[in-house]
Amino acid sequence: MDWIDLRSDTVTQPTAAMREAMLGAAVGDDVYGEDPTVNALQQRLADDLGFEAGLFVPSGTQSNLVGLMAHCQRGDEYLVGMEAHTFKYEGGGAAVLGSIQPQPIVQAADGTLPLDAVERAIKPIDPHFARTRLLCLENTWHGCVLPMEYLAQARELCDRRGLALHLDGARLFNAAVALGVPAREIARHFDSVSVCLSKGLGAPVGSVLLGTQALIDSARRWRKVVGGGMRQAGILAAAGLHALDHHVARLADDHARAERLSEALRGLPGLDVVTQQTNMVFVEVPVARHDELRAQMEAARIRLSFGYTPAIRLVTHMDVDDAGLQRAIDALRAFAA
Repeated sequence: MDWIDLRSDTVTQPTAAMREAMLGAAVGDDVYGEDPTVNALQQRLADDLGFEAGLFVPSGTQSNLVGLMAHCQRGDEYLVGMEAHTFKYEGGGAAVLGSIQPQPIVQAADGTLPLDAVERAIKPIDPHFARTRLLCLENTWHGCVLPMEYLAQARELCDRRGLALHLDGARLFNAAVALGVPAREIARHFDSVSVCLSKGLGAPVGSVLLGTQALIDSARRWRKVVGGGMRQAGILAAAGLHALDHHVARLADDHARAERLSEALRGLPGLDVVTQQTNMVFVEVPVARHDELRAQMEAARIRLSFGYTPAIRLVTHMDVDDAGLQRAIDALRAFAA
């Protein structure tokens, strides 16, 4: 019996067609800018999302890092959600490697940063303070989609206060599919966007940072500094191109399965469904029962992501079909019973 892995959408395996695309990829030395498939991927996403240039990097963490370092200098500051990936889950890279101070702001339940709080956090020009240069948003955040009206309001604030605006768009295409709009309509509000190819889109590795040519030129230097320069990376970029061609529209299937999972779990004793949007379901189970739940799920060959709080995240993706979803539902119902 195969494992059903609901820990994350990063666990997907390349499809047979994606592997064929990787096998046939034209390659060159990307550090020299000579890999044609990497160049095609960078230009494809830049064109699709309305930017001048793109930069292929090994991970979303590195994409955000080099983006922040291209926007900010030593002693600058970026405003960010207290539960945002760029603040909480990237090892403090901006501070450790970029000498960029994060100013965390408590997020609302829908992932937005209250704009009045953002404005209050902007520092005056004074030697006592770090220089506020950048606002970072995340879409989706915990599966939640930022409203389009909010993005426009955030853009207006940044323009008025002289800040740049960066999007951790690791799951940008999930947001676009959920809203029923082209991803470009979300991206147009931002000065830079990081897009992950190895989550819902199913590529094995890689993210792309988009921005102006000047920003990407700076980010390319920082990519080299932090060890992200790759050589014949077209083998990896080909998977990203295949994903963009074949795996975007199908994200709606993941969203539908997450909704089905959420509905099936509602009302079960010992399992409190907190929220569900796009491809993520968050449930709360008392921490004292986590070991029991883990043992029962592993016996059913189902993997869940456990942390240090009652919250457990269940993520649907292209390697979870209807039969696998039903197995997970049955196992969780058995635990609740």
